[in-house]
Amino acid sequence: MNVNESIAVVLAASAIFYGTPLVFAAVGELLAERSGVLNLGVEGMMLIGAVTAFWCVQHLPGPDWFVLLLATLIGGVAALATALIHAILAVGLRANQIVSGLALTIFAGATGLSSYVGNATKLGGQPALREFSALNVLGLSNAPVVGPILFHQNALVYGSWALVILAWLYLYRTRTGLHLRAVGESPETADVMGVNVARYRYAHTLAGGLLAGVAGAYYSLAITPNWIDGMTSGAGWIAIALVIFAFWRPEATLAGAYLFGLLSSLGFVLQARQVHLPPEVFGALPYTMTVVVLVVVSTGWAKQRLGAPAALGTPYVREER
Repeated sequence: MNVNESIAVVLAASAIFYGTPLVFAAVGELLAERSGVLNLGVEGMMLIGAVTAFWCVQHLPGPDWFVLLLATLIGGVAALATALIHAILAVGLRANQIVSGLALTIFAGATGLSSYVGNATKLGGQPALREFSALNVLGLSNAPVVGPILFHQNALVYGSWALVILAWLYLYRTRTGLHLRAVGESPETADVMGVNVARYRYAHTLAGGLLAGVAGAYYSLAITPNWIDGMTSGAGWIAIALVIFAFWRPEATLAGAYLFGLLSSLGFVLQARQVHLPPEVFGALPYTMTVVVLVVVSTGWAKQRLGAPAALGTPYVREER
């Protein structure tokens, strides 16, 4: 048997493919939380991005690569607009961030705005006219072992790798990243230093929304190239848990996302290999893992090492400084 058809290689390639939307969503949530804003509306924003991007590939004219790029960006911008509501409520009006985020998920989620848009424009049941396909990078897609894993992925996978590198450089090698971490740790101190706390929180909450929209577009343009109501199936919640799992570090979100991607793809791969186990078992694995992660990181030992931004979820009122 060709080594590239071995179950280990197939699982590794599938883990990257299915874990990629979690990378986008988790890095976006990480940036928002580093500024001190907890965004529980990621799931709803992903669905807004998914339905908007799918509508674009069905209706916009132009070359496939251009339409796919434009659809992904528009999906991200649509989610950004949703994140703006959260930013106005959480930063501008200092509303409870948990309530605001949950309200947005209900408003934009599987029974809300995304569902209405999908049904009103009759997107359900249509196959995507364009989708992100796997590339043959440098002609190495058939190279033993590394070919399918590293050189036979779609463009958004490679974009997610660049995103993680840029996020790491931004957080730890730039003055703006240093200011961002200061805003999340101690907004009072950052304010004294001359950093505009509200501006940082607005900007990074919007960036988180944009990346959540891109993650949603990945579902409707790559994983299942069509529109299904509630198609992200709770991935937004997994992305939020993944930020904790990664200790608010972008490089660790990559490993965590691929672990969840592996669990998500395990059922498909084993069924293709004629391993017959109840599909419900495999479907529940990512969510079981999410619960385990949250339980583990809530222990006293973990809390001492988590490194959560000290001001996470806390509104900043300059007059109370």
